[in-house]
Amino acid sequence: MRRSHLLVAFSASAALALTGCGRDAGETDDGDAPAQTGEAVSTEDASGELDVWAMGAEGEALPDLVAEFTDQYPDITVNVTPVPWDSAHDKFVNSITAGTTPDVAMVGTTWMGEFAGMDALDPTPSSIDAAKFFEGAHETTVVDGTSYGVPWYVETRMVYYRSDLAQEAGFDEVPTDQAGFKEMAAGMQEAGAEWGISLQPGQTGSWQSVLPFAWSNGAETAGEDGYTFNTPEMVESVDYYGSFFADEIANANPPEGQTESDFTSGNVPMFISGPWMMSIVEDFAANEGEDGFGEMYDVAPIPAGGGESSSFIGGSNLAVFQDTESRDAAWALVDWLTQPETQVKWYDMTSALPSVQSAWEDDALTADDKLAKFGVALETAQAPPSFPSWEQVAEAFDGEIEKVAKQGLSGQEAMDATQAQAESIGTGQ
Repeated sequence: MRRSHLLVAFSASAALALTGCGRDAGETDDGDAPAQTGEAVSTEDASGELDVWAMGAEGEALPDLVAEFTDQYPDITVNVTPVPWDSAHDKFVNSITAGTTPDVAMVGTTWMGEFAGMDALDPTPSSIDAAKFFEGAHETTVVDGTSYGVPWYVETRMVYYRSDLAQEAGFDEVPTDQAGFKEMAAGMQEAGAEWGISLQPGQTGSWQSVLPFAWSNGAETAGEDGYTFNTPEMVESVDYYGSFFADEIANANPPEGQTESDFTSGNVPMFISGPWMMSIVEDFAANEGEDGFGEMYDVAPIPAGGGESSSFIGGSNLAVFQDTESRDAAWALVDWLTQPETQVKWYDMTSALPSVQSAWEDDALTADDKLAKFGVALETAQAPPSFPSWEQVAEAFDGEIEKVAKQGLSGQEAMDATQAQAESIGTGQ
């Protein structure tokens, strides 16, 4: 595996937050019926000119990949437009309003509900098999019972830990239960680390670290009709998260940009992040003269509480816009980009991890033990609801988590406040 490529995928992967609740592939929000799909397409004789928008490194690399697609479909022309992440959302909204949308686009998963609510997206054709994708990833395409688009690539979060320092503290492996996990963090601190673990004390996006503990405790973020933050399972999970700060096992005011240096030095021997951090910490260690650092750490699943271990799933989707004049050609491209062999080629080009489960059987992804563990974690990974208002609600959630970490607010108080704000904001549907 070429871990240097993982940093390429990070710029887009870390910028996104998927939507969905981890139900069976193809199910609707009520969990009883398959997600509705659109009319099937005929790709055999597809033709037309396609405008494709893609953000970040994907926008730069995609033209080289689609050259192979146009070799197979000579009657289809593909024009790729790279779009900067910081202007992408507004560019999409303006194009929807003006009726100038692309045919196909890479769409941030938290935007799916918003764009579907604007009647901008074409329902996924019934001819595309939703079951081939990771369950949580597919659910990010389902808005109000209808699938719009497909997952393109994925990532998830795991516990990074210094296995050498853990052994010195008396732990041969990371405990799979949350109580034992906290004991390990405290034990590594007692053995000499400055802090036992690095956690996000309320910064933007801290929900991506908190919710995995909650999901792994059996909590849910929403029901069919709205958000559900102030449940016993969620409150218990937030109290658990806050206890790391209250007991001074985690720093409530961590300096920015020091994760890799603190991890390499052993000052903070655990943190939670995605697969891109493998290349970052190993490159940093090599520059510091730490040869063989890859043997000094490992990754482990999020510890379970009252439920099955479940992490946050991230990545990006591919969607076709309703105004396309070349629907068959557009979905032919999307279908081709999500074939297992194409997904492996895309991984080789960018290290963007495949959303198609069977692609993970390729040697390119099974050769690295740590990466293979991320593949296993993806099988149970979840994401927040596909409500259009999620990003506003997530901001409110982050704000309350900051009070938990820095002011000692209880889980009940924090989740009651989050629930009140979520109900005030509404689902946006």
